[in-house]
Amino acid sequence: MEIKAWEASAALHVSGMDCADCAAKVEKAVKGLSGVKAARLSFPQGRLEIEYDALQASTGTIIERIRSLGYDAAEYSGRPWGREGQTTFIIGGLDCADCAAHLEKRITMVPGVENARVNFAASTLLVQHQGDKQAILDAIHGLGYSGQVEEGQRLPAPGSFWKTNKYIFPTAISLVMLVLGLLTSQLAVPESIPVGFFIAGIILGGYLELKTGLAVLLSIRELDMNILMSIAVIGAAFLGEFEEAATVVFLFSLGNALQGYTLDKTRHSIRALMDLTPAEALVRQRGITMTMPVEKIMIDDIIIVRPGDKIAMDGEVVRGSSTVDEAPITGESIPVAKNIGDEVYAGTINQLGSMEVRATKLAQDNTIARLTSMVEEAQGQRAPAQQFIDRFARYYTPAVIAAAVMVVVIPVLFLAQPFHKWFYQAMAMLLVACPCALVISTPVSIVAAIGAAARNGVLIKGGVYLEEAGALSVVAFDKTGTLTTGRPVVTDVIPLNVSDQEVVGIAAAIETLAGHPLGEAIVKHARQQQIPIPAVDNFQAVLGQGARAEVGGQAYQIGNYRFFTDLGIELGGLEERIERLQGQGKTVMILGNDREILGLIAVADQIRENAHAAVDKLKRSGISKVIMLTGDNECTARAIAERAGADEYRAELLPEDKVGAMRELLAENHKVAMVGDGVNDAPAMALATVGIAMGAAGSSTALETADIALMADDLTKLPYVIRLSRRTMAIIKQNIAFSLAVKALILLLVVPGWLTLWLAVAGDMGSSLLVTLNSMRLLRTRHSD
Repeated sequence: MEIKAWEASAALHVSGMDCADCAAKVEKAVKGLSGVKAARLSFPQGRLEIEYDALQASTGTIIERIRSLGYDAAEYSGRPWGREGQTTFIIGGLDCADCAAHLEKRITMVPGVENARVNFAASTLLVQHQGDKQAILDAIHGLGYSGQVEEGQRLPAPGSFWKTNKYIFPTAISLVMLVLGLLTSQLAVPESIPVGFFIAGIILGGYLELKTGLAVLLSIRELDMNILMSIAVIGAAFLGEFEEAATVVFLFSLGNALQGYTLDKTRHSIRALMDLTPAEALVRQRGITMTMPVEKIMIDDIIIVRPGDKIAMDGEVVRGSSTVDEAPITGESIPVAKNIGDEVYAGTINQLGSMEVRATKLAQDNTIARLTSMVEEAQGQRAPAQQFIDRFARYYTPAVIAAAVMVVVIPVLFLAQPFHKWFYQAMAMLLVACPCALVISTPVSIVAAIGAAARNGVLIKGGVYLEEAGALSVVAFDKTGTLTTGRPVVTDVIPLNVSDQEVVGIAAAIETLAGHPLGEAIVKHARQQQIPIPAVDNFQAVLGQGARAEVGGQAYQIGNYRFFTDLGIELGGLEERIERLQGQGKTVMILGNDREILGLIAVADQIRENAHAAVDKLKRSGISKVIMLTGDNECTARAIAERAGADEYRAELLPEDKVGAMRELLAENHKVAMVGDGVNDAPAMALATVGIAMGAAGSSTALETADIALMADDLTKLPYVIRLSRRTMAIIKQNIAFSLAVKALILLLVVPGWLTLWLAVAGDMGSSLLVTLNSMRLLRTRHSD
């Protein structure tokens, strides 16, 4: 199709729209311009795609039309959105969820910004935008916050509370002025002196809140708690209540300072992870040993790890051996032995031995970095409960403001009540209007719970999954690598007319070339028993059945029951013994030559030591059914399910069969979790209500696939996740009930006219602090509890 030279297309970003109806009006207005062939506006992204006649219209005329409607527009540069169009900003002074929402809304109004998302937990702002970052920084500073572009440093290191909290100085000044005002008011001095102290306390202690409130009001046309407090204080001063106005300023500033302190403690709950990796490491390059910053260490560099050192990089042991404390990653307190060829993780602690480790990942890609990044992202996601609270708060605040107006109008105009009294009551109601405690009740709990889980070796990738985990009724397990170790071992050697050493030696010789997991178990068993493994000739594998080869000039074959029956070799009445071994959950391999059977070797994948205990804890925690899904044979599946304590099992399932089984379970039960290794079980995990990966440490696939990742191979962490989820939801409900009850009690004081400004502030800020402290109890929830 030929494109004519005058035909053009472009994409514009339209900002300032706050409803779908506004978007429809903009789209209709643009379509009405001469030369515009088509216009499609995506709300709320604000992306307007246009096709137009370049001889009759231009992007400039289209932008002018949009601006004439009261909105702003800017042209995209044309490159698709992605990570190249993203910038992360570190925000300072973000001390309430409502402030975060206002900042997010303000940034979306900056021309060229397509999307902005504030991570209140991590105190960061992720912006998709075009053009200069300075306009975004200016908008951040305009609302009274500090901001800087993140350049790989993640959260800034927390400084002294007295230096970093912006409310400390105003709080101290307002306290001094309030005390001086109260003292002088008791002395025989002119009234102007204590009033002067009170006014000084009001101005010096409240200027920061007034500045922030005005910035929000002017930039996004919304009333926040700061502007409501300022109006109430000015109203009180207008009525001559200078002492009470100064008290309100002090209490409000003190509440902000304390709330900032407690939120910082919660916000930095993940910092323990981030601080695990050392800043430097001892590295050998080209025969020279030197100390280097971890950011400069490259893949394949050799890191020297001395006893007691923190391991600086993910890598592979190439020399030496030791034991390593992996608790920071996996939550496991028992040290793990590390030998040549084993994998080690950054942030873990070497114990007695010394090792040389070859770096396999860069510093920004190691397990700690990925885990930290994912936890921060998870803490910023909104759980369903939080989304409900956010919607509720949008209607609650305007309703209380309207009620405050009615408190003045009805008594004064219709009941002949004094204006002074009811105007004062209305000012107090304005201070009750901001639902601080209600809005913060959920996000602080989610942040604390996800941080606690991370320190116990569990990655929960968002509030929605944390909430869903507590509502689970059925848990489905994969068998291999989940309920079992995934590492088969030889359990039985049954020789016939030859020694058991001869059976193992010949079988291991053939299996050295087969490369099958069951064969590798036989080879490993032979080496552990120090049984000589002879050389082989003329090796030949038979897919799905076994293998044959010559050992010492004699032909042998090893394989399953079907392999030997197809060869026409009589089993000599061994069928019953084979069935008995299979009934115990073991896989039987038969060794023989062209004339007779020489022996049987049984191999089994060992069930995890804590599998039965974990399943038992799940049932005690309220899980109604535990089911095992496996591709293994019926006999093995039955044996493992019985030993693990599972209620049901389904055997001989292909990956697509597991998806079908998951669909059936979801149809029969409301909430179902799938626990697997994060790779083979990915389709079933994706379909489940919650997908849970086992042993995710060092596995990028497991971390990316699962909704919840157990960093260690410890099934008992699963009941811990469910317990943490239910405790989190209980605390969220406590917070919501408490914050609403406090608001209701404060508002009821309006009826007899007993509500005071200082009581309104104390109730609002006090409830916010108590909600935060209650949520912080989740930080102490441990796996061992």
